[in-house]
Order: sequence, then structure tokens, then C-alpha cells
Amino acid sequence: MRRTHGGAKLAGQAQYQPFRFDSSFQERESRFSEEKRRIGIAAAELIQERETIGLTAGTTTTQVARCIRHRSGIQVVTNAVNIGMELSNQPRLNVTLVGGTMRWAGAFSMTGPIALEAVSGIFMDKVFIGGTGIDPVHGATAIEADEAAVFRAFVRQSKQTIIVADSSKIGMVSPALICPIQQIQKVITDQGIDSAMLDAFRAAGVEVIVV
Repeated sequence: MRRTHGGAKLAGQAQYQPFRFDSSFQERESRFSEEKRRIGIAAAELIQERETIGLTAGTTTTQVARCIRHRSGIQVVTNAVNIGMELSNQPRLNVTLVGGTMRWAGAFSMTGPIALEAVSGIFMDKVFIGGTGIDPVHGATAIEADEAAVFRAFVRQSKQTIIVADSSKIGMVSPALICPIQQIQKVITDQGIDSAMLDAFRAAGVEVIVV
């Protein structure tokens, strides 16, 4: 035990508990939680030491972040406040949290001109993107245009674009384009993906990793 202001806690216990009072974020995290955990593990296995990676805001990309907490020598760039907080006490990771404006409760997503300018000044090896839809014809999409614009900046600045999405997002199309299917190299999803969708992604030249 060690003393804290107002009580005591177990030594080594993490002081940061990610947004435990934000019910909307917790609710989204709880959907397909096991699938998202497996997707996060698979995504983390693609990250090499000394790489610079991008993690856009989202519950599945948050799982990717949690799966690299024990790693070292990785530069992480993110527009997600919660991911920045979760990795802030990992001294072996170099984390850059872009600035910007937070407009939507429970999203923790930095958007706007400041975020766009910050992302546009960084080159990345891989970017891991979560969206509300990924379709073999229409590509990756999001609900909010401002957020999609920041995600597009991540795609432009990265050598490789990897979509992390549970199977409920497969075949869905939201209003704001993140990137067309031709700019996506990999999709990591769960075993709930429809076989016709799987074939369509592969026919479009996208590698699909099913976990």
C-alpha cells in the first residue's frame, strides 16, 4: 500500500481509469468487446519497433493502443484524447497527441484546422483507422465530416492504411468519406464477416485478416 491524498491504494495500481464516468464511451466499448480485443491484438502484431504509427479516435483503435502498452521504441500519433491519456504513463512509447477541437461527447476526437495542420506535418509508417463503415465499393466512411477530414489526413501521411472494424461495420456506408477502397491495404475484422463481403474485399486487392 502507499498513501494518497484522502486514503491509500495498492502500490503499482494505475491511477488513470479511462473515462469511467462517460457512459456513452463505455456503451460503445461494450459492443463487440471481445471481437475488438482480438482485433486490437492482431493489429498490434503488425507494428514493428522504431515505426511511427497513427491511431485515429475510436473504441477499436483504443484496443490497439492497449495492446502496445508494454512495447518500446514506437512513435504513436493520435487525435484521440483517451488514447493519449492511456499511453501517457508508458515511458518507452513516444506519444504525440494532436491539438484541435472536441465537438462530440464521448468521442474524445480532436478535429478542425489545428488537428489537420498537426497531422499533415508528420510522416507515418502505418495508420490504424476505425470508422462507422467499411465497404468494398465505397471504402471507409464516418458520420462526421470534420472527423473524416482528420482521418483522411492520417491516410495521406501514412505508407499503409489499416482499417480495424468489427463485423457490424462491414458493408456499412456513412455520409463522410475517409478514403476509397484503393487506399486501403488491410482490414482487420472478426469472424462475423459475411463470406461474400470477404471475397469482395479480396477482389478489390485488400488483405483481410479475420480473427
